[in-house]
Amino acid sequence: MTMRVVQSGVLSLLQDSGRQGQHRIGLSNGGPMDREAFHYCNRLLENAPASTVIEISVGGLQLKTLVDTYICLTGATMPLSINGHEKALWAVQRVCAGDIIDVGFAKSGCRSYFGVADGFTIKASFGSTATVVRENIGGLQGHSLHVGDELPCPTVTARKQYYLADRDQPRYQNTLTVRVIPGYQQRHFNRVEQRRFFGSTYRISERCDRMGYRLEGPVIACDIQGVLSEGICFGSIQLPPDGQPIVLLNDRQTIGGYPKIGAALSLDVARMTQLVPGNSVHFAPITHHTARKAVEWAQLFTLRKALQEHR
Repeated sequence: MTMRVVQSGVLSLLQDSGRQGQHRIGLSNGGPMDREAFHYCNRLLENAPASTVIEISVGGLQLKTLVDTYICLTGATMPLSINGHEKALWAVQRVCAGDIIDVGFAKSGCRSYFGVADGFTIKASFGSTATVVRENIGGLQGHSLHVGDELPCPTVTARKQYYLADRDQPRYQNTLTVRVIPGYQQRHFNRVEQRRFFGSTYRISERCDRMGYRLEGPVIACDIQGVLSEGICFGSIQLPPDGQPIVLLNDRQTIGGYPKIGAALSLDVARMTQLVPGNSVHFAPITHHTARKAVEWAQLFTLRKALQEHR
């Protein structure tokens, strides 16, 4: 029982919640760039939280389902249609064997999450199905989806058709404030450079991908050119010799030697990955305590968002 890829889109990757505990052997986490949209895709389908979905970047995916099941598309505003009939996003839809599912190109945001009831049945690699193309692991033999690929998924004939109300859906903007937790290397950036960094607006460059978002804006100087290679956390903001910040993401290298001014709050990184080249960000410093409270509040707020059911 499968779904067949008819058109693969710009970049479509099988992702679960990510590959944890493997940095010691040099493997990055992978997983969904926008964890909020990924979470809601599985929650709406009543799936296990880490179930495998398709992360669609930019759009253009077309599938033919060979199985009766239920689907859901969350994240960026990508038109969804079944057999030519437009369907709502952030809502569970029923499909039958032989149906053609089209996902158009993004109108706002740039990444969507396409899930099926009970998730795609993909063999795990190093404890996860997350696709990391650079490392050639996860998904289907470590590559993005290709035309003709068969995606195993179970037959599901009964599932509640939940949807997330419009008022609760994220709004993806062209500009974003990213909160930053300062790191121990911040002392290598003098006060003038820190004020410049936190007081400037940066543009998302064309050189942005799942490894990291390169930014363009005022050059930030550091009193050291490098450090001994060390582990790199998700959201680290490193400053290479050209002084242009790079926010490191899911497929980042596990160690690195560029100085880092801090780490972006994970909640804001998820929203940042919905930005496209030309969009803008600026940074705001926060304390560890404030960061922890922000994450706790976001988790509580998410749980309070009630899923509604079509009758």
